[in-house]
Amino acid sequence: MTGKERILTALDIEEPDRVPLYIHGINEAPIIGIGKHLTDGLPEPKQFHDMDDSEKMKLVDTLFMIHEGFGVDGFTSFEIGHETELDDSRVQDDWGIVYIRNPHGLPVAKGHPVKDARDLTHFEAPEPAREHLLLLDMARDRFKGNVALFWLMRGTFVRSWRLVGMENLMLKFYDDPDFVHQVAAMVTEYNLKQLDLLAEAGLDVLVVEDDVATTHAPMMSPQHFKTFINPYNRKLVDRASELGLRVVRHSDGNLWSLLDDLLASGYDGLNPLEPHAGMALNKVKAYCGDRICLLGNIDCIELLPDGTPQQVDSAVKQAIEDAADGGGLIICSSNSLHPGVNPDNCIAMFEATKKYGSYHGSYH
Repeated sequence: MTGKERILTALDIEEPDRVPLYIHGINEAPIIGIGKHLTDGLPEPKQFHDMDDSEKMKLVDTLFMIHEGFGVDGFTSFEIGHETELDDSRVQDDWGIVYIRNPHGLPVAKGHPVKDARDLTHFEAPEPAREHLLLLDMARDRFKGNVALFWLMRGTFVRSWRLVGMENLMLKFYDDPDFVHQVAAMVTEYNLKQLDLLAEAGLDVLVVEDDVATTHAPMMSPQHFKTFINPYNRKLVDRASELGLRVVRHSDGNLWSLLDDLLASGYDGLNPLEPHAGMALNKVKAYCGDRICLLGNIDCIELLPDGTPQQVDSAVKQAIEDAADGGGLIICSSNSLHPGVNPDNCIAMFEATKKYGSYHGSYH
């Protein structure tokens, strides 16, 4: 099977030839650390915006090489070129949201251009730009149908709170629900337009990236989730299904109180299943593994940063024993491969998936 066939089979809750392997997200430092096992001439770890053009191209090429060299079955793309540098520490995206650069990971949204309904009347949402899909185009041309192409799309909650502010949005749930619905409708319209572009560009799997939970519980009541968030994300699921795409729901945290609503929404997969948030793989598999594909669960908080390759090997073996039966399992880390992970442990995760994941072997 090709990597693409393997991923799509697992998302259909069927058994491929082996358990697929996927990288949901990865930062510069682990690309460089893992890449040094495959190629020379990589820069010392630093953020992408601090690299010159040749270093940037080398980094992207190395990311492709990691997927090829270690047999990773799915490649994740995301928007690029949609941000403008304001100064050394701040960037602004095409929505007008200002981000503070973070040396430890993704930029943090701090400047929110829409505070209330009055602001919204003067606000003009951007149009999705075809050129922002460059990474997807590069991946499609590089892998030539052999690897499943994923796209990270910010969902209703994430786009809304970045536009409005987290605390402000939560208060508006109570004080001005019409405003919340207007914002949600606006960001959903943008996402639906972008989805059409993605389908035309050859996408296989849409990832609705919408973190709604902390380690202990969702950040909102189940009723607020049902009212303000889930109906809008379901529009993405429905449209993606019409376009022949699979859809994975990404949310960090403890999702148990929202799980039934997510299962009823038509998603093909659920990611990243953080073990530290109570999303034990064997329990999730028992509850819904015959209804939705499970992606993730290899701990990136303690195990991948501070464990040993032998411990990672054991964790992957256990995950496969817990959830591979009947299909519907894709191995990846319990969130992005961040700057703190040990590259040797990432490689151990890759190798163990192939070592133990054969459906024609004896993982049972």
